Amino acid sequence: MRMRYGQRTRDYVRRRVTEGLSKQEILRCRKRYIVRDVYTALVADFAALAS
Repeated sequence: MRMRYGQRTRDYVRRRVTEGLSKQEILRCRKRYIVRDVYTALVADFAALAS
């Protein structure tokens, strides 16, 4: 959905397509990016709980 409507994601996809990546490879990269953000948020939450 974001690849179609989100401007930031559309810019990212356009940049990656010019690098020669396929749609599947771009989706894989996006998933890794999202997982890194979620992991960082989780670690911060657990650190706040531990304090």
